[in-house]
Parts: sequence; structure tokens; C-alpha cells
Amino acid sequence: MAAVISYDDVEPGTELPSRSFPVTRADLVRYAGASGDFNPIHWNERFAKSVGLEDVIAHGMFTMAEAVRVVTDWAGDPAAVVEYGVRFTKPVVVPDDDKGAVIEVSAKVAAKLGEDTRTVRVDLTATSAGEKVLGMSRAVVQLS
Repeated sequence: MAAVISYDDVEPGTELPSRSFPVTRADLVRYAGASGDFNPIHWNERFAKSVGLEDVIAHGMFTMAEAVRVVTDWAGDPAAVVEYGVRFTKPVVVPDDDKGAVIEVSAKVAAKLGEDTRTVRVDLTATSAGEKVLGMSRAVVQLS
């Protein structure tokens, strides 16, 4: 696979399609099993509250992975993301109800990094419950 977006077709300011990602407690349990991260703050409300959290919180790496889906879907190839980093600013609180939480993600091309590498920097904004949950969220993407 290769990126389906052409380097020549994007400019700084190009907005990627925004997405909303619902997160339930069941999603967190599945992620814990896949990742091996069984920290009880991600599934046990009593424990999460005992360590000062409002409620169970989503894994940081889960939140990070959901956010970058905006970029991989846009590029058309997950391997097009050659670099990705974030700062975790607030946890995604996941209540034990029928709704759970929602991670809202938007992104835009911030810079073209070079015709020779055909790479762009994409800046992402991720929020949940009106709070920014990822800071300095940036991906370098190699386009066709």
C-alpha cells in the first residue's frame, strides 16, 4: 500500500476529515487484553477513585491510537505515518453507562516538509467532554 493523497495536492491549512470515536468500558477491556496493560485505573472504578481519579480512564496509548486514525484514513495507508508523537494533557474519563465517552479529533496539514521526502506535518486536536486530551499531537506523513 502507498498513500493515496498526493504531496502536490495539499497545502498548509488543508483540513483532514474530522472524526468522533466512541469509547466504552468494553473497548477498554478489549484494549487491555490486546495490549497487556491491565492497570486497574482502566477498568476498576473503585480503584480509579481510590487513587484520586474521577472515574475509569482510557489508556493513553488507546487515545493516541484513536486520534491518529484520522491521519491514516486520510492518507489511505497506515505505513504512510513515519513519525507520531503527543503529550497527554487530560485523561479520557469513561463512565459506566450506555454512552461511555467520545474522543473528537480534527487535523490539518501544518507544513510541507520537503519535495524530496514528500512529507507533510499534520497537527491533530483531540478533545473529550470539551477538554483537550492530547497536546502537541503531530504526525509526519509521507505522501505519494
